[in-house]
Amino acid sequence: MKNVKIILGVSAGIASYKTLDLVRLLVKEGAEVRVVMSANAAQFVTPLTFEAISGFPVYCSIFDAQNSMEHIRVAENADLFVVAPATASILAKMANGLADDALSCTHLAFKGPVLVAPAMNEGMWNHTAVKQNISTLKSRGVEFIDPESGDLACGAIGQGRLADITVILDKIKNYFIQRDDLKGIRFLITAGPTHEAIDPVRYLSNPSSGKMGYALAEQVKTRGGKVTLISGPTNLKPPLGVNFKACKKAEEMNLLVQENLEQCDVLVMAAAVGDFAAENLEKEKIKKQGDKGLVLKLVATKDILLEVAKRNLGKVVVGFAAETQNLVESALDKLKKKNLDLIVANDISSPGIGFQSDSNKVTIIDREESIENLPLKSKREISDLLLDRILALVKST
Repeated sequence: MKNVKIILGVSAGIASYKTLDLVRLLVKEGAEVRVVMSANAAQFVTPLTFEAISGFPVYCSIFDAQNSMEHIRVAENADLFVVAPATASILAKMANGLADDALSCTHLAFKGPVLVAPAMNEGMWNHTAVKQNISTLKSRGVEFIDPESGDLACGAIGQGRLADITVILDKIKNYFIQRDDLKGIRFLITAGPTHEAIDPVRYLSNPSSGKMGYALAEQVKTRGGKVTLISGPTNLKPPLGVNFKACKKAEEMNLLVQENLEQCDVLVMAAAVGDFAAENLEKEKIKKQGDKGLVLKLVATKDILLEVAKRNLGKVVVGFAAETQNLVESALDKLKKKNLDLIVANDISSPGIGFQSDSNKVTIIDREESIENLPLKSKREISDLLLDRILALVKST
């Protein structure tokens, strides 16, 4: 784990003393560990102890005059956020987006993968509110190492004891071992919507946020692959370390895909490319004329995946299909017509998933018409599962 950057969040549980050993072992493995503590956690173990073992300042307060913004900078540069022990209180803050101390602020500012090791009384662990918070966090892609059963600090016997430090360490190490499995594979990924102008102030588009394509690019980079991300207009910040290319129109996205296709091994078309554009672009703003309507003549845009299929370059090609009816039938038709290796389909008529959401419920179909229905998962989790399928295809070619 040399040069790996890890944030260790320590909340106020009696098990916080055990994480001293976790820091020691991570440093021994070559990781750079930055510790962020809740103020109450410092009642159990002093920040100075963590500083001595990690070799870096510990952040306990957002009002520290010398380091008031340092926890934000740490969040921007880390590879993994580990919370151990995670109390019921910090789980509630994380699930509900609260940011009232150094630990919760850092979590909210962090955009990468999060690993949580809870520790609490058995009654708290089994409480409905805690279970709901855990479910919420899991839906966003947060991974959990469940507590063990045994003697608890309160004197009871049951589940709630922090998982053994070696178990947490192995989970962290395995995470980074897996992350190199895409090394040497070049990905070309598209994301976001396209904007097809009607006049200088109006355009045709769709509600795509780009979150799926950006999540894929982030996970490819995390797992050691090389990424070129071609994106339509979004409000998202490009992941660090990717070759980013911005565009607006479907025509521009097509040109960028065709220009970069030969330099990739895998093409993933996650963008929601507009199917139609105005036949004529008005040079001036179209004025409203009383109650009169407006008739626009639209023409079809070039189908990027069909253009790719014509070139027959032997790449692994993955498409996406956002449908409102006949999900499987429509996706199968697209897969065959465009000679795809995989297609990822989702029903955008279902509320709370798909466009603009951090989660989705998708169906993955391959050339053999094998159908895999995934339950509701975060787009990061879906990205990892899809990349596992893509990796298997790359290895088989």
